[in-house]
Amino acid sequence: MEQLELTAEHLADPARLLALDEVALDFTEATGRELLWLWESPWPWVVVGLGQAVAVEANLESCRQCGIPVYRRCSGGGAVVQGPGCLNYAVTLRVERDPALGAVTTTNSWIMERLRRAIQDQSANEIAVHGHTDLAFRDGVNWRKFSGNAQRRRRSALLFHGTMLHAFDLSRITDCLRHPSAEPDYRAGRSHREFVANLPVAGETLKMVLAECWTPAAVVGDFPWADVETLAERRYRSSDWNLRR
Repeated sequence: MEQLELTAEHLADPARLLALDEVALDFTEATGRELLWLWESPWPWVVVGLGQAVAVEANLESCRQCGIPVYRRCSGGGAVVQGPGCLNYAVTLRVERDPALGAVTTTNSWIMERLRRAIQDQSANEIAVHGHTDLAFRDGVNWRKFSGNAQRRRRSALLFHGTMLHAFDLSRITDCLRHPSAEPDYRAGRSHREFVANLPVAGETLKMVLAECWTPAAVVGDFPWADVETLAERRYRSSDWNLRR
């Protein structure tokens, strides 16, 4: 596996970050080279899942008043508020790496358990996988979500990415997102404030955990960054894409 190093210019542009997911997946599909990258946005924005209806998941009026833009990503899953204190990771993997990666559900189980074990080693709280692709920690009698994850697939490669809250302004979630249209059983109707929490593990520690989990051996030197800019302009800066539902 190789690691992508993102510049400040990439981090400041949600369209580039979202386009990177697709270009990286196509890169792995074409070359067989697996990739890891980590990022944290310096400012807040909302991103909805591929098939979600924006007005159902996001509070568009509140987002407008706060100057927070709304985007759409290429994978499924639920709506997320990005910003400082929300660490993102992404990996592209060859499907042939492991038999479990041959199907959506077994991929979820294989990767989520890998992540759970890695984070548990650094956390004083019990960590568990809930709702297929959530990571949560035990807070007294309740499970509090700190990580949501999703995937997108090609014939011979897949993208798996997710968020990890460690020092996020949780009021942003209440302000920007409506109660989700679909929720896992363990949420039990709880509000964002009652359900979502920051994992009490430092962001730098989480970055170390993710690097050790996937062990990239080198930094990519020949990645097609120009393709990222082209796709960002053509798709992810377009309201026809971001607000199409």
